[in-house]
Amino acid sequence: MICIALGAVLLISEVLASAFIRHHVEQMITLIGPDGASLRPDLERGVRRTLNAALLVSLPLALVVAALTALYSARRVVRSVELLRDGSHAIATGNYERRLPEEGQDELTDVARHFNRMAAALQQVEQGRVELISNVAHELRTPLSALRGYAEAMKDGVMTPEAVSGAILRETAAMERLAQDLSVVSRVEAGAVELHPSDFAPDTLIADAFERFVGAYEERSVALVRVECGELPQVTADFERASQILANLLGNALRHTPRGGQVTLGAEHRDGDVVFTVADTGSGIPAEHLERIFERFYRVDPARTRGDGSGVGLTIARGLATRMGGSLTVSSSSQGSVFTLKLLVAHPH
Repeated sequence: MICIALGAVLLISEVLASAFIRHHVEQMITLIGPDGASLRPDLERGVRRTLNAALLVSLPLALVVAALTALYSARRVVRSVELLRDGSHAIATGNYERRLPEEGQDELTDVARHFNRMAAALQQVEQGRVELISNVAHELRTPLSALRGYAEAMKDGVMTPEAVSGAILRETAAMERLAQDLSVVSRVEAGAVELHPSDFAPDTLIADAFERFVGAYEERSVALVRVECGELPQVTADFERASQILANLLGNALRHTPRGGQVTLGAEHRDGDVVFTVADTGSGIPAEHLERIFERFYRVDPARTRGDGSGVGLTIARGLATRMGGSLTVSSSSQGSVFTLKLLVAHPH
């Protein structure tokens, strides 16, 4: 291939040089006069010989430069492939911290950049898996310990089967609730939760949530105040799922509002959407915890036990809100917290 390329260069230069030489020799003869015609053969031979000599000298140099460039490119490609091979092997063996160097602006750098993004995503998934297993084990440890204690007490005759049965049912119910919540949160995060959207008035959702919780609030001596919504446009959402979100927010507010406190439930039309709010007069949430409270099993106060909930309720609530095209946010101060559920306004059919 190199010989063919060399021959092609010489042939092209010969053709182009001949035309160039003839043109300039004719100009010289015109300037010199008739006597210059005898110089034509010598001039053509001299120029052609000089040109060919220059080509023969420059071609080996060009070949050396081309060979060095090709060698450098080949070594860089081979090195990138080796790094990619080693990196993929590390990922396959569970080393999700492995990253490739991102040097340059070419396609190989793009491959390395995409590889690093993939590795970061896998590392995050693995970290979430480890945390989930650890959290589930922690959540199950308390009811299992309680069940073991009741069984030993019944075996030793300290407690009668009748006395133990109620406690066992309570602990197994807690574990069943945890299993159900984990199933729901996994489907929500995978986008596999089934929704049945419909158009309904916001006041019906407010009334349903108020009726469900007003009794529990009275038992805890916490006031549940329902703010009149007035005329609001209908929203499009899954009524049962939206009710589940408000139930979670009202349950959390009840657990974190002291006796004599107040929780306000209302809705308003804001920025083209309908916004539902649950505001309490509890101690509030520190700023550094505001976003993390939507993570699975995250607790602002680590001392709180599973009796305060399964630890995934807010994760489910935000996931459901997002799946319905809305959002769930929180703001807080020392006077209490405000959870805001935004749902889409129904469009006329």
